[in-house]
Amino acid sequence: MALDAITLGRRLKEARENRRLTQEEAAQAIALSRTALVHIESGKRSLSTLELSGLAKLYHRSVMDFFAEGESQASREEDPLLILHRLPPELLDDQEVNRQVSRCVELCSIGVHLEATLGLDDAVNLPAYEYRAPTRPSEATRQGEKVAEDERRRLGLGYGPIADMADVISTQGIWASGVKGLPDDMSGIFLRHSSIGLVVLVNYGHLRARKRFSYAHEYAHALLDRKTTSAIVTREQNRQDYIERRANAFAAAFLMPETGVRWFMETLEKGGPSRRQRITYSSAGDEPVEAEERPAAGSQQITYQDVVALANHFGVSYPAATYRLNDLGYLNAREKESLLQRSSLGFRLLESSGSNEDGQPQRKPDRELVSQITRLAVEAYRREEVSQGWLRDLSDKLDMPAKDLIEQAEAATEC
Repeated sequence: MALDAITLGRRLKEARENRRLTQEEAAQAIALSRTALVHIESGKRSLSTLELSGLAKLYHRSVMDFFAEGESQASREEDPLLILHRLPPELLDDQEVNRQVSRCVELCSIGVHLEATLGLDDAVNLPAYEYRAPTRPSEATRQGEKVAEDERRRLGLGYGPIADMADVISTQGIWASGVKGLPDDMSGIFLRHSSIGLVVLVNYGHLRARKRFSYAHEYAHALLDRKTTSAIVTREQNRQDYIERRANAFAAAFLMPETGVRWFMETLEKGGPSRRQRITYSSAGDEPVEAEERPAAGSQQITYQDVVALANHFGVSYPAATYRLNDLGYLNAREKESLLQRSSLGFRLLESSGSNEDGQPQRKPDRELVSQITRLAVEAYRREEVSQGWLRDLSDKLDMPAKDLIEQAEAATEC
């Protein structure tokens, strides 16, 4: 856990810049002089535990995040449920939320153990994109969009819609689950620890389109931030942080790739130039003749119905589709604001088409996580690594009838 003062100072500086705080503002918040903070960030002054704790709280980080490189043996043996102490206390004041998050963490710990037992702990090699912490909004956006493009290419997703975001990230060795009862201003949580692996939890109370975006957003944290932090809670109050802006840019570009959006807008014959040059040839093979073609007046204007069509195609929300069109230059600031004012109308149109339905009734918030753990447990039973008694105990944690789990396991041994 020992860390030289220069490295610690650099990490504290990056965390402060991510929160868009000046040295004066940060120093004032924890009753320090600006000079003292300057010396801390340059590695010329040590800081007390109280000062470090104050800065960590101010920067929405865990103290352990600043010592992240190479978890100690004590950390590796830590009770996985202690990871919850890295989350905001107010989040776990609700007993039901606490129960659900604790259960997810416990299941992830079981999953990590099963993977190790089956020799699958190195089955997926998730890339870690080595970018410096962004210091400007434009840099955050550029990094997020570039990583999204690279990930699409790496996963062979082309430029079409993604059917199930939770399924995509689970194939990359990340545990994924919805959690009911999270505060409405909280969209997702990313956790990293050796005892539970990489975990993405999203607010199951949100509409399907928003949950898809949240899964993609937290996936960005897994790709870009897992080496520097062990817990990130995405909520309204930190949405302007640079790493949050970067994750938002990733989610928008990952769910709505530029090539795919441009192709779709062409199918609508919208957003094209006001004038087009056409070249024609006579049958005698004379010189080509250039002709200018002008679309009908107003035909290129993008309406709320076009935004609804785009949102429906890519399975995202109406505002997300509007912002993406603005990012890609299809809308100017005035047009964007005008379309956003029609969000409620766009929402109703999406709802009538079924795009805003909150999943099928039989789908459970933790269906992906339970499916992952069940598959590993059945395989472990088939290899005689676990017993029927162990499966019965696990079935309680999975909220699944023991006979169903044992039946699946027995069927696997017959194959």
